[in-house]
Amino acid sequence: MMDKISIVINTLNEGENLVKALDSVEGFADDVVVVDMKSDDESAKIASKKGARVYEHQRERYVELARNFGISKAKGDWVLILDPDERLTPSLKSILRSEAVDGGYDYFRIPRKNIIFGKWIKNSRWWPDYNIRFFRKGCVTWSEVIHSVPETRGRGKDLDANEDNAIVHYHYNSISQFLQRMDRYTLAQAEDLLRNGYKFGWGDILTKPANEFLSRFFFAGGYRDGLHGLALSLLQSFSELVVYLKVWELGGFEQKELFLPTVVSRMRQIERDFHYWQADSLYKQRPSLVQLIKRRFRLP
Repeated sequence: MMDKISIVINTLNEGENLVKALDSVEGFADDVVVVDMKSDDESAKIASKKGARVYEHQRERYVELARNFGISKAKGDWVLILDPDERLTPSLKSILRSEAVDGGYDYFRIPRKNIIFGKWIKNSRWWPDYNIRFFRKGCVTWSEVIHSVPETRGRGKDLDANEDNAIVHYHYNSISQFLQRMDRYTLAQAEDLLRNGYKFGWGDILTKPANEFLSRFFFAGGYRDGLHGLALSLLQSFSELVVYLKVWELGGFEQKELFLPTVVSRMRQIERDFHYWQADSLYKQRPSLVQLIKRRFRLP
């Protein structure tokens, strides 16, 4: 007999998305749990009409603070975590059912296909974007740190990074949505940095955003996603800037004199890093000499 599967979804003002998420899991789970964080819309009613068991949780700034509560309400032997803006595909449902029956593993890291501003983003660290989402109940526990990797017990497995195995994630659909979420997330990230003993240094508001851009656009191939890749690399860089400015803010906007040559020196280092990664990416894009010779002489 196959073990029972529970779906756990946390929601906050996601009524429209929630309908599509619940539709995508039909026929897959024996039990659907929706944890509503005091939404202003009809999220709770929608979930109830769709047959989910609905629980209320106090409103939180980010979902990790309510993950374990939802898991505790699941009745199934296996739990699948899904966000309202995510969808299960028929192929993934079939794969996960088979894995649950096989019983050789206790948790699975599943790739996510992130659709951002209407495009599947395949580079810039947005793919395969592995997340632990399917697990035997009791084998995975979330910490309360934003975007944290959960603690695991037992044997884990990564599903292959292809579309058939991926959760479809309709991430950001507008710049405004990105900025609204960024405001919440960056405060939580700044608080975590301070809690973990980080001491603010003014140079970080230059180097941290620059490194974020360079790592996403050049090293992680964001340029391959065209204008979307450039825009997202810049937005993520801006988000990193805001994190460290909020650390400064939480410290009371400490006044500090800056020695101009020191600032210029830091900027020159960033410029050197930029030229290095620029050259590296251009070199990797350039066809090899062998390819050029084959093309010139029409060789196979």
